[in-house]
Amino acid sequence: MNKQFDVVIKNARVVRPNKTAVDCLDIAVKDGKIALLAPDIQAELAKEVFDAKNRLAFPGCVDSHMHIGIYAPLAQDAVSESKAAAMGGVTTSLNYLRTGHYYLNRGGSYRDFMPEVYKQSEGRFWVDYGFHLAPIESRHIDEMDYLVAEHGIPSFKIFMFYGGYGLHGASSKQNEFLMIGPDERYDIAHFEFIMRSAQRLMEKYPERAANISVSLHCELAEILNAYTKIVEREGKLTGLHAYSAARPPHSEGLAIWIASYLANETNCVNINLLHLSSRKAVDAAWTMQQVFPHIAFRREVTVGHLLLDTDCECAVHAKVNPPIRPRADVEALWEAVIDRKIDWIVSDHACCSAEQKWSKDDPNNIWLAKSGFGGTEYLLSGVLSEGSKRGMSYNHMAELLSWKPAQRFGLTTKGDLAPGYDADIVIVDPRESFVVHAAESQSEQGYTPFEGSELSGRVKSTFLRGALVYDNGNIVGPARGQYLRRPQAARAR
Repeated sequence: MNKQFDVVIKNARVVRPNKTAVDCLDIAVKDGKIALLAPDIQAELAKEVFDAKNRLAFPGCVDSHMHIGIYAPLAQDAVSESKAAAMGGVTTSLNYLRTGHYYLNRGGSYRDFMPEVYKQSEGRFWVDYGFHLAPIESRHIDEMDYLVAEHGIPSFKIFMFYGGYGLHGASSKQNEFLMIGPDERYDIAHFEFIMRSAQRLMEKYPERAANISVSLHCELAEILNAYTKIVEREGKLTGLHAYSAARPPHSEGLAIWIASYLANETNCVNINLLHLSSRKAVDAAWTMQQVFPHIAFRREVTVGHLLLDTDCECAVHAKVNPPIRPRADVEALWEAVIDRKIDWIVSDHACCSAEQKWSKDDPNNIWLAKSGFGGTEYLLSGVLSEGSKRGMSYNHMAELLSWKPAQRFGLTTKGDLAPGYDADIVIVDPRESFVVHAAESQSEQGYTPFEGSELSGRVKSTFLRGALVYDNGNIVGPARGQYLRRPQAARAR
């Protein structure tokens, strides 16, 4: 019999975004694309047959907020952390990069920076990958056109607190940290000019306009500096409680108002508000959507902020920006997710090994710990586990983990299980529970703030463009990840 398909996945319960049901179907794959979804596709039509055993088949997760190469060399991080992504059902990794300390530890032009990024990335990713870039220097604003046109990078980031606060705490050496000249300023005016540049690019490239966007880390340095001094001086709080108080939620809220006003002022209509961590942040973001209805805001939360709170025992392991918050804020985030006020859920994965994460001399001192931790390997399981408890449908999960980030960031062949889409498929057993142990992760971090947590919904197998890359605890085959120029070409039907 003629082998029409490369692979047929039998007995799958197919989860699609923008649907209201889960359908029992087989999935046929040809040339890396989904060719057919139908009941009882003949096994004889395929070169290979995979039995999903009546488990869920999700579209591969689009983890649109990761940091590869921030604390370890990019070439090293790309291997281990993309393997971690694959074991978590992530098939697309979009990574934030910038000049300055960390990453490549260099300043200068992105024309000189990006060739080294590609060199260190090529052939090392087990999942498909792309980049967001932060215009740090004034010349980077002029390079945004070049990045869109030549590199297919239409998404740009602003760190609102970098103007006067460090990555890990208070700092008076921001120009040194960002590797910019003494006359350069990374401030609100710079943010405005980034937005104006993005708006000009939307006009210049109308066919790409929907995917040109500006993402913002919304915290204000002045408030962080003031409250850090208060918390340290009083000495009443320790650990995650201290760090949350030092970076209070109203700093997020006020930054969101400023960012939103600037978006309106500049007519920069595609704005992504990253990793909202508190009720005040969500309320501010939702209020701004009503005030400026013509701005296409997208609101993001992380799996870490949904699973952890300030009372968890992980302490310095969970230091991150913005901070892990008290339980009331965690529940407020879940309310926003269920009420469809959140557009996507990500990991904000930033592998920070133990020897870098905290001080050996004072391992419980939150002020000496570095910010960020990994978690892409628990993205799908974490959302499935906790979301199911709150009545969240599988289809809604697929929208937030795959469809919506793919749509915003120009990944037109990602985010759904339908003919013409990339065969990025995750087989999940929603009934299988497991306890998180860092020792079982592909990540080289060596610890996790989720250690000991019990999650329901284990990823069993991950397919990238029809090729099995993770199966029953093991990475399969060579690195197959491809660089994604965005927006991608239209799907072939």
